[in-house]
Amino acid sequence: MAIPLVRSNIVIFFISMSLVLMLALGVFASNRLLTHWLVVRGLEQDFLAHETALDEALHAAASRAAPLQSVPGLRLTHDRDEQAAFPRQELDALKALFNRKNEMSAIVDAAMVLPSGGTDKHPGATPLEDIPWNKTGLLRSPKTVALANAALNEGKPLVAIPDMTLLGTFGPNALVAYRPAEAEANFPGLLLLVTQRDILISLRPLVWSISAAIGVLCLVSFVFAGILLWMRFYDQVRTNRDIQFLAHHDTLTGLPNRAVFNARLTEALRLAQAKASNIGVMLIDVDKFKDINDTHGHGIGDVFLQIVGERLKAVFGNHLVARLSGDEFAVMLTSVSDPGRMTRLAADMIAATDAPCTIDGKDIKISLSIGIARATDGSWRASRLLHCADLALYRAKHSGRSTFSWYTPGLDAEAQKRKEIEEGLVKALKFDQFKLLYQPQYALKDGTLKGYEALIRWNHPTKGMVRPDVFIPIAEDTGLIEEIGTWVLNHACFEAALWPDTSRRVAVNVSPAQFIAGETQKRVAQALQTSGLDPHRLEIEITESLLISNTEAVIETLRQIRDMGVSIAMDDFGTGYSSLSYLSLFPFDKIKIDKTFIHNLGKDTSTDAIVTSIVGLGRSLDVTITAEGVETEAQAILLSAAGCDLVQGYMFGKPDSVAKHENAYPVFPLNTSGGRWFPQLGNASKTVTTPPKIKLAPKLAQGARAMGEEPDQGSVGKEASPEAGAPAPFRSTG
Repeated sequence: MAIPLVRSNIVIFFISMSLVLMLALGVFASNRLLTHWLVVRGLEQDFLAHETALDEALHAAASRAAPLQSVPGLRLTHDRDEQAAFPRQELDALKALFNRKNEMSAIVDAAMVLPSGGTDKHPGATPLEDIPWNKTGLLRSPKTVALANAALNEGKPLVAIPDMTLLGTFGPNALVAYRPAEAEANFPGLLLLVTQRDILISLRPLVWSISAAIGVLCLVSFVFAGILLWMRFYDQVRTNRDIQFLAHHDTLTGLPNRAVFNARLTEALRLAQAKASNIGVMLIDVDKFKDINDTHGHGIGDVFLQIVGERLKAVFGNHLVARLSGDEFAVMLTSVSDPGRMTRLAADMIAATDAPCTIDGKDIKISLSIGIARATDGSWRASRLLHCADLALYRAKHSGRSTFSWYTPGLDAEAQKRKEIEEGLVKALKFDQFKLLYQPQYALKDGTLKGYEALIRWNHPTKGMVRPDVFIPIAEDTGLIEEIGTWVLNHACFEAALWPDTSRRVAVNVSPAQFIAGETQKRVAQALQTSGLDPHRLEIEITESLLISNTEAVIETLRQIRDMGVSIAMDDFGTGYSSLSYLSLFPFDKIKIDKTFIHNLGKDTSTDAIVTSIVGLGRSLDVTITAEGVETEAQAILLSAAGCDLVQGYMFGKPDSVAKHENAYPVFPLNTSGGRWFPQLGNASKTVTTPPKIKLAPKLAQGARAMGEEPDQGSVGKEASPEAGAPAPFRSTG
């Protein structure tokens, strides 16, 4: 690209210089022609004033030469120079007539010539070739005499011919050709050699002014042409430089791009093979960058990436840092390639993200996942090394994010397994290999069955039933979750519409990866319309991570779904950072306490306080509270004491078909006498024996005492009265 650029600018330079030269020559020629014209007009005006004297002198000279040939039989022989000389008397008279103030005559010499240049028609005429003015150097241009002869043939009485060469140089003398207009053909003309120096001197100020104007004009033209050329050349150089920069760097962060990184990595591997050294590569991905873009806008997202790039350069110093894609960066380590130092650099990078970046007054947490791979011999290629680092990055992101992970050979097997699952999911959608199982939800007030949560299973043709935690993350990464989620929604609505008991509700989970603002409500409406299910029997469960991204659009979509009559539940409540704030943004119908809290219920004071607070919050907002993951009667007793509405878990039924759950209903004897359903007292339970005494945490013990019981040292056992009613703050509405 540089060679054509230089060539084009050379051509432009020569064209510009040619134009400047032509302009200068044109102005110079105009100056010479103007001077020539001024000299001609000056001489003609000067001699026309004495045309009568010129005519008299010419006739006198002609008549004086005539008698020399008029005497018959007399032959007078004169020297050729004497015949060529103009009569002295008439010449002196003319010189005296044109004397100047400095007493220098304007007429230097004179000669009589015929227009044709012949010598036999008049004895006093001198041939043009014999006029000595060209030979003696009085005239610089040899064409001056010829021009004078041509002027005599034109028929004009008086013509001035300045002595000027082809290069525009003026001689000291000029010629004045005079021949009367009415003269006969053989009558000679008068050719005067006059000085033009006086006229040139008088024209010198004007000539200098014109010359100065020419110089200034040429200089201005040259400067202007130079400026234009420089501007064009500079613009092209700058454009070429920008193109080269854009071709090799990221426009947002200024870091090298993928092409540069791959080229440098390939070259570094070649050198490492020759030197028997090692090379390390880190792939760095910004965690949940899409959420940052959706929450704060793409402008802040761009600034966020710039800050991330600056911190990467600050940590990795002189190592090559590149931006490969939107939120993915890469680092090549050549001078630091041993595992210990590479691990230390990765840890330093994670530590550098502790301080949040502040953009427009908003503190945004930086979270990075790092995958590390190391080329240990000469067989490594750039593509293989990057692939291994990518596998390590995937492991880091699925290990909780904001961490780093090394590549190990076992990751190849995991990647192959993911590839097989991905391909299997495509076939599962095509051949309808999915099925739905349902987990029941019971009311803690009386033990009635309220509904089911639909849970997907993959009936693999060779591996059997595959749990969703195996294939759902892969489906979310590959984008297949949208089709799978639509399948679950349609089949759950269709099957629920066929249940004999139309009071049972069905809950369907919607993954944040499958939720599309503006589209999800259309899919819900289509599923309801196709299945004929009553919208009030459908419940959509979402997690708060969905609300983090594009909150306004998500809430508007949820409102439209709720306007159809569908209930909205917040799943895994309490596991995020902003659950309470989202409750104020959207009026949820149900809150589901995450099973991680239920697992530690009665074992940890802070967990008991959190559960009690969530139940109390639900009561104040008139929101149904559901506890998931209930596996022991002790957990059910504590939740009942706290005032929880609904429970689901293995204690009440594992995911299975609706028919089996209906046949097993009720799993525990129903409560028909008021009070609490748990603990089960004096009933022949199918699966539960008399529970042991359970020590309540202070919060729950206080709630139990408020219900009119007096447990021994904060314990609740089989002696608790089933007739005791729940206090107002914990009264069930399920």
